[in-house]
Amino acid sequence: MEAPKRYFVETWGCQMNDHDSEKLAGHLERRGYRTCAAAEEADVILLNTCSVRGKAAEKFYSDLGRLKLLKRRRPDLLLVVCGCVAQHDRERVLERAPYVDVVLGTRGTNHLPELLDRRIEEQTPQVDMRRYADALYYDPRYIRRGSKVKAYITAMEGCSKVCTFCIVPVTRGAEVSRPFEDVLAEARLLAERGYKEVQILGQNVSSYSSGGRDFADLLEAVARVKGLERVRFVTSYPSEFTERTMDVMAAYDTIAKALHFPVQAGSNRVLRRMKRFYTREEYLEKAALLRKKMPRIALSTDVIVGFPGETEEDFQETMSLVREAGFEWMYSFKYSPRRGTPAARYEDTVPEAAKRDRLERLQAMHRPMQERALRACEGRTEEVLVEDSSKRGGGALTGRTEANYVVNFPGDAALVGRLVPVRIERANPNSLWGEVVSNSASRSLLGGARPHGQAGL
Repeated sequence: MEAPKRYFVETWGCQMNDHDSEKLAGHLERRGYRTCAAAEEADVILLNTCSVRGKAAEKFYSDLGRLKLLKRRRPDLLLVVCGCVAQHDRERVLERAPYVDVVLGTRGTNHLPELLDRRIEEQTPQVDMRRYADALYYDPRYIRRGSKVKAYITAMEGCSKVCTFCIVPVTRGAEVSRPFEDVLAEARLLAERGYKEVQILGQNVSSYSSGGRDFADLLEAVARVKGLERVRFVTSYPSEFTERTMDVMAAYDTIAKALHFPVQAGSNRVLRRMKRFYTREEYLEKAALLRKKMPRIALSTDVIVGFPGETEEDFQETMSLVREAGFEWMYSFKYSPRRGTPAARYEDTVPEAAKRDRLERLQAMHRPMQERALRACEGRTEEVLVEDSSKRGGGALTGRTEANYVVNFPGDAALVGRLVPVRIERANPNSLWGEVVSNSASRSLLGGARPHGQAGL
């Protein structure tokens, strides 16, 4: 009997790319393929790419170059390039790497099997950049999930904003929302299969709209699904994040009190040039309202330094906004131009040395803020959703608090998939260390979502 063919997936970028890789893997497994641990063992290699950050795209092309020798040794090996670089660079991928077999766009996930078949039949590389209407219509039963505890759910694709630095509208297309009932049905299916956490995905999830229902309606409906312990979501656009969504977050225990809230810059002049449709004052007002409604909420953000035309005064305004908002986590980057974006045509670029200096100063200023947030957890008993064995080894487990802090602690593997109370003993630079304080039943045994102070609905 012939051994099943094997596939290997390498993914760069955001949660959307991670979830696309899960869908692509599911399509291959329905064809009888089995996953393997290394590219050298595979019959099909999927490279799911990101072009939002320059380093991710550079890393992809570097890895693709190394695969040339493997392809030369094994001509029957099929190399598939998909994701944002594929959509953005299109035929350029084949120009740089003519040994690639399939180049697949971001909304062609459901069509991978037919492209592989066509490549084998026609013996010519296949390039398909069509934005298929069925991208949001898929059978969630056949997704190869990367975890047995938490799962992604696609709510929408694309972005209709016009941020001058961002390539997402080019690579992912305009916003399209998935039907409300389809999202809810997937949440119920996941709960039935024992998943404890779901994360609702969208490039601009705040703009979700289906059948007259908005994101607050969707978030509340998913939070009420019995069996789910935690609901998270990314990514929210500040000016579209409504007070009603805040109220839904505050009302349901199952909705994690953690929010990624990208600001990008603290200067109104830079924000206007970025075409971010809010001011620093409006952003800070919403951040303050979030903390008022949910005092223990953890806020994370994205910040770009060295955007074209940014002065030292503009940068200082970014520094002051970060201090005032008090972000628990911050993802900061030097601006790098993306071909095809308006900002790539700006001529008043900031010197590389100045960008590097500003990034170092921003990170040095924020680092103690992050450390204080972690140290504030010491002595507390936090509810931790146990996800897996810790990379630390030694019998330790790992999980996350509601605020999305990573916690490592000693414990039995039988705790994986459960919410357990963990007393935080020590804060490390990027994570926490603790001890399970009780084996008694936690909220996971109560079942279902519930507003504060009420039993399961």
